[in-house]
Amino acid sequence: MGDKTKEQLEMLDIKKVGDLLFHFPFRYDFLELKNLEDIEHEEVATIEGEVVSQPNVSFFGKKKSRLTCTIQVGVVAVKAVFFNQNFLKDKLIPGETVTLTGKWDMHRLQLTVHKYHPKSFDEAESIEPVYHTKGNLKVYQLKKLIKYALKSSLQEVEEILPEPYLQDYKLPVRQEAIRHLHQPDSQTSLKHARRRFIYEELFLFQLKMQYIRKENKAQSIGTQKSYSEEQVQTFIDALPFQLTQSQLRVLDEILNDLKYETRMNRLLQGDVGSGKTVIAAIALYATTQSGQQGALMVPTEILAEQHEDSLNDLFGDQLKIRLLTGSIKGKKREAILEELANGEVDLLVGTHALIQDDTIFKELGLVIIDEQHRFGVEQRKTLRDKGLTPDVLFMTATPIPRTLSITSFGDMDVSVIDELPEGRLPVETYWVKHHMTERIHQFLIDQIGKGQQAYVICPLIEESDQLDIQNAVEIYETLNQVMPDSIHVGLMHGRLSAQEKEDIMRQFAANEIQLLVSTTVIEVGVNVPNATTMVIYDAERFGLAQLHQLRGRVGRGSDQSYCILMADPKTENGQERMRVMSETTDGFELSEHDLQIRGPGDFFGKRQSGLPEFKVANIVDDYRALEVARQDAVRVMQEDRLENDPDYVKLKQLIESDPLIKERIFD
Repeated sequence: MGDKTKEQLEMLDIKKVGDLLFHFPFRYDFLELKNLEDIEHEEVATIEGEVVSQPNVSFFGKKKSRLTCTIQVGVVAVKAVFFNQNFLKDKLIPGETVTLTGKWDMHRLQLTVHKYHPKSFDEAESIEPVYHTKGNLKVYQLKKLIKYALKSSLQEVEEILPEPYLQDYKLPVRQEAIRHLHQPDSQTSLKHARRRFIYEELFLFQLKMQYIRKENKAQSIGTQKSYSEEQVQTFIDALPFQLTQSQLRVLDEILNDLKYETRMNRLLQGDVGSGKTVIAAIALYATTQSGQQGALMVPTEILAEQHEDSLNDLFGDQLKIRLLTGSIKGKKREAILEELANGEVDLLVGTHALIQDDTIFKELGLVIIDEQHRFGVEQRKTLRDKGLTPDVLFMTATPIPRTLSITSFGDMDVSVIDELPEGRLPVETYWVKHHMTERIHQFLIDQIGKGQQAYVICPLIEESDQLDIQNAVEIYETLNQVMPDSIHVGLMHGRLSAQEKEDIMRQFAANEIQLLVSTTVIEVGVNVPNATTMVIYDAERFGLAQLHQLRGRVGRGSDQSYCILMADPKTENGQERMRVMSETTDGFELSEHDLQIRGPGDFFGKRQSGLPEFKVANIVDDYRALEVARQDAVRVMQEDRLENDPDYVKLKQLIESDPLIKERIFD
């Protein structure tokens, strides 16, 4: 092939003949032979019939043509029309049977033909593979190259799955599956070829995750925590509330990790308000009781301050806690860093300031990173490596569907808090249209009149020519006019300085502001138990996960709370999101819906998801195969098959050559 074709192929990441073999179709068009009486007017359909008249060609415009001929379909004479296909004139021979696909005009008994097959209907030709292409590369060129690769090189493809997997799951061998993905001879052969590669892709990925996990555990010699279990239990008993069974289970898993020399690498998932912070506090307490220091890193200064306050409330004078954020400068910062280095500070709470070069711990034993998906891998690794192999606990209030949890975080231990503390009332959620704005204003006045507070959330700060949606400044001005003088309205958005945001949040927390108009900057870390109502304008602009995070800002006290979604969604997806939000308060259930609607690539954002681009598998649709693949991968690692079984040599080579392995195995 020429250099230009090579360049076009490289855009598709095709550099070798083998890459052509594994450039699978992303979908298939299925042609189904239909009787004329079953075809709807203007439907695209496939028919079979006998050519009964000589084709007639007429030309019009510049190089345009129209070819017509009559096809006998059963007892009906159908007029077949071909535009710009005059080369078919010598191929449409009276008396021969043809198969045609095109748009049916029921009134004229006419088919405008898109595809022509010069023979009777054949099931193998009824399945049309559709490939991704880029640049100027034509589909027919790509198909021709793939056909050549199949002919010349398919026999060189080696089997990578051991024989028992092929037998137990009735999977075709690798060469046969590749051929049938490109050239299926029936829907059945295509189905089995897809099954083969769905399992292969998921099994290989899960093996990589388990391999990383095993290697990390082998290399992760940490610092064993020799804390007093009685002291920790005394601290738990003194808490002003009882831990839920779910919290106790998770706490047991974390405390067990701290006891062992192997470094902890655990993700703690918990819905909004499920009580992750107290679990983190107990783990930090156990760490300090063993003579080591703890660190808690969070995404925002507001959240860091909130955590510092709540930890001081929990520990009183038992521990020395310091806050380190970008706003703390000069002599105050120097004093904190000195106390930290000489071991006077037990717990350091902060933002990215924790990973600056001059932040030196005397003996860092436990690192807790809140809302971990907001930090880059390098930032997490920097903090983890600052101490003497500290244990690491990541926390997230973003409920992660099980399918994503065992793929994105398959190399980590995962703990889940799946129940809310007692006494928490579910937030009542309502979906309303914008024409009900006045009623919503009155509802806000009534709720605030009871001594409570409210949020109003908007997607934009200022009016946009591109998007006709409500904005914070406009709504703030409107609410200032319609609210009674006794209600103080505040405005917060991302363009304010950190100090301005903090001042507004402090006023809101102190009930000096009763109604806070804000963009999504309040999504994480705001804890105002007196706030019981949230109104979200243009709610269809947000994903389910974000709406649920926002809703989690209310319902944090003992009073009944409300979330009102103002939305006029134009799409089915938008309407479905509003329906699901108003019917479901369970974050994990919502996350499954969100995954179905948005797909895995957009759940975290493609760059942060840690998911490979599967060619055939889809972790949402193929979650059963994912579960099976994970169980098989765990068994392979437990039985040391990669090391000891010659049938697993190919799998081991594939795993160890993957760049992902080098990236995610910690030194």
